[in-house]
Amino acid sequence: MENLIGRHQQIKELDDIYNSGRSEFVVVYGRRRIGKTYLVREHFKNKFAFYHTALSPAELSAEKLTEKQLVAFCTSLKNYGAVFDEEPEDWFGAFHELRNLVESHPKNKRLVLFIDEMPWLDTKGSGFLTAFEGFWNGYADGKHNLMLIVCGSATTWIADRLINNHGGLYGRLTRQIYLEPFSLGECEEFYKTRGITLSRYDQATLYMAIGGIPYYMSYVQKGLSVAQNLDRMFFAKSAALKDEFNRLCASQFLVNEKYKSVLRALSTKRMGYTRKEIAKLAKIPFGGGLTEVLNALEVSNFIMSYTFFEGSKREVYYKLTDLFTLFWMHFLDGHRSFKTDYFASIVQSAKMKSWQGFAFEELCFVHRDQIAKALGIGGVSKNFLPWRYKGDEYCDGAQADMVIDRADNVVNFCEMKFYAGEFAVTKEYDAELRHKIQTFLDKSKSKKTLVMTLVTTYGLKYNMYFSDFQYTVTLDDLF
Repeated sequence: MENLIGRHQQIKELDDIYNSGRSEFVVVYGRRRIGKTYLVREHFKNKFAFYHTALSPAELSAEKLTEKQLVAFCTSLKNYGAVFDEEPEDWFGAFHELRNLVESHPKNKRLVLFIDEMPWLDTKGSGFLTAFEGFWNGYADGKHNLMLIVCGSATTWIADRLINNHGGLYGRLTRQIYLEPFSLGECEEFYKTRGITLSRYDQATLYMAIGGIPYYMSYVQKGLSVAQNLDRMFFAKSAALKDEFNRLCASQFLVNEKYKSVLRALSTKRMGYTRKEIAKLAKIPFGGGLTEVLNALEVSNFIMSYTFFEGSKREVYYKLTDLFTLFWMHFLDGHRSFKTDYFASIVQSAKMKSWQGFAFEELCFVHRDQIAKALGIGGVSKNFLPWRYKGDEYCDGAQADMVIDRADNVVNFCEMKFYAGEFAVTKEYDAELRHKIQTFLDKSKSKKTLVMTLVTTYGLKYNMYFSDFQYTVTLDDLF
């Protein structure tokens, strides 16, 4: 990842915090491979008074895991100048030595302490969090020259133990910085810095597979097609990201098979399912920890909960939002081996078309701010929601990929179409649209003005049905 791409606001925040003149406790969090460590490490470079990265439990046996983490922490202390005759036996001793290290520095110098992947240090029965609370509350919080930054990929741990802590760390965080995936525009900037030239259609296809995750993007090789790159990254015999989904789950502490079962179920339907439907599909008893699973997946930004536009607020749906997970479930889940050119061989298949339709819809939700800007409604208060009517004996069902419910008494009824050329409204699709519109007007009870909107790659083809859409948003508008 190149300097400053997509992280300008976060860098400004870190600078403001560094210059605040008071003790600061900052958490930088987000999913695995999003660039948390890179942002902190590269921005502060040689300003660290202490820097430690926890050992990944995925690569260690559970036996003596706490001891191994402690030894590594003490090694980092020594690397930054700590001197102690005896190795600390527990985390209380380790943080005592960190306190001594801080005291060895001038009192008028800003000191940056960085603990990367902190959730991995909190091994079972280790007493880590209690010792850390003692260090911060009993010492560091009163040191006005101290800036402590902690990072973590385990979003649930960060949320439960730090952000929403109701114990000794309640209200202690001074700033939270959450890193999101790159947008399409930021991805384009990334590729340019690496001399990679791709059409925006190809960039969108890559985005639908790897979701704007900087680390995954770093594997994109100049001179190869999208299909060749994805084959090399995921499907080749020695593919670097072949096991990435399992590593991602491990980093988030989502290793129980229940989490994967829920994600697997949600990957089969664009609009998602209710809790009851998920329990049945994932074969999890309704009271068998499903709430905990759904909450953890939502906090980790794998899924989102929502209610349909003008639907019952008690009927909550859950949908898969993580594009990389969708790609994984659609093509790699349950498969052990592939032919080398697997992805290239299915580019025209029904399986590919199905995935593209699902993934492009989610790409549009990710870029809803860009859609709003293209429609000229950036300053209007609005909600972006799916809509669906299940149908009954008198009326067939209908649905909208996205409904933009606006405060100016207008509703944008949006259709998403991922096409290699201009999209043409056929006679059959015209009839389908008219049914959707009438069903929406009849069943939603909305009194707002309905505006038909198309979001597609290359625009709308002029024919006798093109006027079905009042507005068209193209792929260029999303960059």
